[in-house]
Amino acid sequence: MPVDRLPPLAPERWTDEQRRYAQEIIAGPRGALVAPFVPLLRSPELMAHAQRMGEYLRYRSAIGQRLSELAILVTARQWAQPVEWAIHAPIALREGIGCDTVDAIAQGCRPTAMRDDEALVHDFCVELQCHRGVSDATWARAVDRLGDQGVIDLVGINGYYTFLAMVMNAARTAPPPSTCASLPTLSP
Repeated sequence: MPVDRLPPLAPERWTDEQRRYAQEIIAGPRGALVAPFVPLLRSPELMAHAQRMGEYLRYRSAIGQRLSELAILVTARQWAQPVEWAIHAPIALREGIGCDTVDAIAQGCRPTAMRDDEALVHDFCVELQCHRGVSDATWARAVDRLGDQGVIDLVGINGYYTFLAMVMNAARTAPPPSTCASLPTLSP
């Protein structure tokens, strides 16, 4: 494992600004300064804005937590992001995403046993991540099923977790312990 470029900073070394924004995260639903925010602590205001967006997208999005977690897993797989996988694979299972679905995504395959709404979210995310856009047919199905706000929140989840993946991949943030298997490395 490559060396973490931006490891945790000791709280006694935090600036007043870092402490204020870190405390917002610790006092919120996350309850701790979790992995994605460790490298972001170097830019406290950026971290604060990012965490507020993430708090909405993760806990209150218009598509609900089950589908949000599925979108997060697809994004983690697309970006080969082990931290997000370690954190969100167990949550996805707890929220009702099937083990076979989680395993297929980990392997870079399209799951075969998804509910209709899961298949829609999966396909939307894969199109957006792989083709940098969404086909008219997939867009229409998504708007019909999720509504305009749901579709925008789904795009937001993809963008937000892509941002976190970029930060942690660049910083080489080490994944935390997880109850799920690690995200496998896929051949190019």
